[in-house]
Amino acid sequence: MISNGAIQISAQCFGSTGDEPIVLVMGATASMLWWPEALCRMLAEAGHHVIRYDNRDTGRSTTGRSGEVAYNVEDMAGDLFAVMDGYDLPAAHVAGMSLGGFIGQMAALMRPERVKSLTLIGAQPLGGADEPLPGISDRFTEHFARLADLDWSDRPAVSDFLLEIARLSAGNGHAFDKASARARIEAEIARAIDMKSAFNHGMVSTRENWDGRISDIACPVLVIHGDDDPVLPLPNGEAIARLVPGAKLSILEGTGHEIHDGDLEQIACEMTRFIGGQRGD
Repeated sequence: MISNGAIQISAQCFGSTGDEPIVLVMGATASMLWWPEALCRMLAEAGHHVIRYDNRDTGRSTTGRSGEVAYNVEDMAGDLFAVMDGYDLPAAHVAGMSLGGFIGQMAALMRPERVKSLTLIGAQPLGGADEPLPGISDRFTEHFARLADLDWSDRPAVSDFLLEIARLSAGNGHAFDKASARARIEAEIARAIDMKSAFNHGMVSTRENWDGRISDIACPVLVIHGDDDPVLPLPNGEAIARLVPGAKLSILEGTGHEIHDGDLEQIACEMTRFIGGQRGD
């Protein structure tokens, strides 16, 4: 466990400590398990020291009471720096999925000397864009409305609720692997201190006003985005690529708001090529 003041953060690493470090930051309500182990191992085999961790209120990290949020997104960026400190990393490449990408952008502005590069997967631009962007689909809104009636003591019901989130997140380019999603969800529930508290992330806000600051991100940025994302549709990723000077955009065809097993090789290759380019490999 890694400490950030009173917060304890559960983390796991892959590869050799002497290799180029990548810290993976997952999105809202999800633990580090949603960074597929296969992807972590691909990146490690390509010569990277890969670290994934549970955001607060998920997995084995410090978990507060459901419905009580005494932290902000800036605090979650502080957790990222604490993880880097825990592994004695003055700086690292950061990859963030969804909310994790939001945290990554914030970290790059808060402590630019600590973020070597950013890979943003299924993310939205920090501080918004210069035009309105599409948001979450009505299907999600309708499903999340059922949270109020969900019996969190009924594990099969909770598993089914989370499975439907995974199904709704999936794109049309891959067949939805129900068995694989169910297995990951069951593992998620089994190791969570309180699965219900993960949904505290829906109430987390920023402390500062970040409007108009995304263009100040100075590190290299790779944007990876599915063209069938129902949570943060593709124009969100395109906006990041447009607003951050020099950012690169890679589009995953038929992919939703997910890190799909069918995309792992492409994602690993894109990240390895991108990070290697910063080192002159």
